[in-house]
Amino acid sequence: MRILAIDTTTPSGSVALLEDDRLLGEVGIESPATHSTRLLLSVDLLLKSLGLAIGDVDGFAVSPGPGSFTGLRIGLSTVKAFVFATGKPVAAVSSLEALAWKHRGDPACLVGPMFDAKKGEIYAALYEAGPKSLRPVIPEGAYAPEDYLRRVPKRRIAVFAGNGTSLCRRRLAALLGDKARFSERSPFIAAEIGRLGLAALRAGKGADAAALEPHYHRRSQAEEGR
Repeated sequence: MRILAIDTTTPSGSVALLEDDRLLGEVGIESPATHSTRLLLSVDLLLKSLGLAIGDVDGFAVSPGPGSFTGLRIGLSTVKAFVFATGKPVAAVSSLEALAWKHRGDPACLVGPMFDAKKGEIYAALYEAGPKSLRPVIPEGAYAPEDYLRRVPKRRIAVFAGNGTSLCRRRLAALLGDKARFSERSPFIAAEIGRLGLAALRAGKGADAAALEPHYHRRSQAEEGR
């Protein structure tokens, strides 16, 4: 089963194509250019490089968030167009779960994905990351750093990843000492979204494309101004 996966949750956008459990290719670009400028170009580059067209894809996976409000809307609207054009199924995958899945092979027992949510907040969670599963220790949501830090177990080694770590790295290091680890891995997560999306589709847990909505975990700036 070929899965085209799309991530537009952060400036580190990426697209990936998987065939069953094998990654065929991934295009990741960290750029100030908007996803509306580069997303379709990245999809086109990936498919043409593999000698494929959108009709050769068997399903789609996309992250509805949390992440950039504008980025989420672009990613979801693009995938909805692909689904309506091809009639293929789609799975929705949390960006925080995908980032945690990327780090589940680390020696630490806990993985803390976090993205910069602006306004001094982070989108974050904390997972017990087994080889084939993620168990939430701190549920995903939008947190003030101090609220998140109060929930972090003090005696466990934990790996923290994502652009949100810059907001609380010093405090995490002070809280956990040498038990706090900070990832240096690539920020691109389309491949992980594809793998989790494939598992969801195989389990019959696809999403209704028409009902897909961004998961902001808080009101947008436009909504707050009303």
